[in-house]
Amino acid sequence: MENWQQRTELLLGAEKVDRLHTAHILVVGLGGVGAYAAEMLCRAGVGKMTIVDADTVQPTNINRQLPALHSTIGQSKAEILAERFRDINPKIKLNVMPVYLKDENIPELLDSAHFDFIVDAIDTISPKCYLIYNACTRGIKIISSMGAGAKTDITKIRFADLWETYHCGLSKAVRKRLQKMGMRHKLPVVFSTEQANPHAILLTEDEQNKKSTAGTVSYMPAVFGCYLAEYVIRKL
Repeated sequence: MENWQQRTELLLGAEKVDRLHTAHILVVGLGGVGAYAAEMLCRAGVGKMTIVDADTVQPTNINRQLPALHSTIGQSKAEILAERFRDINPKIKLNVMPVYLKDENIPELLDSAHFDFIVDAIDTISPKCYLIYNACTRGIKIISSMGAGAKTDITKIRFADLWETYHCGLSKAVRKRLQKMGMRHKLPVVFSTEQANPHAILLTEDEQNKKSTAGTVSYMPAVFGCYLAEYVIRKL
């Protein structure tokens, strides 16, 4: 059991693995992208994580989301993942927050602990932008996921600065909101250069803070999540 990280240490070296052991990562959003990012960080040996998501598993999540099974429908995504992560690394320290992150609660969350990095996998504009804004103004390192929906080509996934992205509706909306908030900081993001399939997007009125639902395929959000985790591990 003590050798479960042997392969990681063989690749990265003991010093870098020890750095991961001492890191505290905040992961906000545990859906198709965020759950995979969090699990990859856990398997890499990150010693402490705060995971935030109020959602429960729905049948439509099963095609792409890590915690989503027929047996977990209706259960808290954050609680499912917490149990899973403790089974991967019994020594991990977890702060589990099955809550919906509202704009006014974000400063309190960011001031509650020292975070070495933030992974933003939120898919609604307002809390996403408030998290980015408050992280940047506090000098906390952050990487954000842009839109993985309505796209299928994993070879088009890229790292970029938010202000240099294209063919991404979420990036455009985030830039517009941040400009209104007076922010023009560089922001590392994961996005896809692929044009979104317009026939894979439906307007919706039954989801909180979301105006549309995009079609998804199993592997795209997972690869976005792996990109996020790779960035954090490399920078740490």
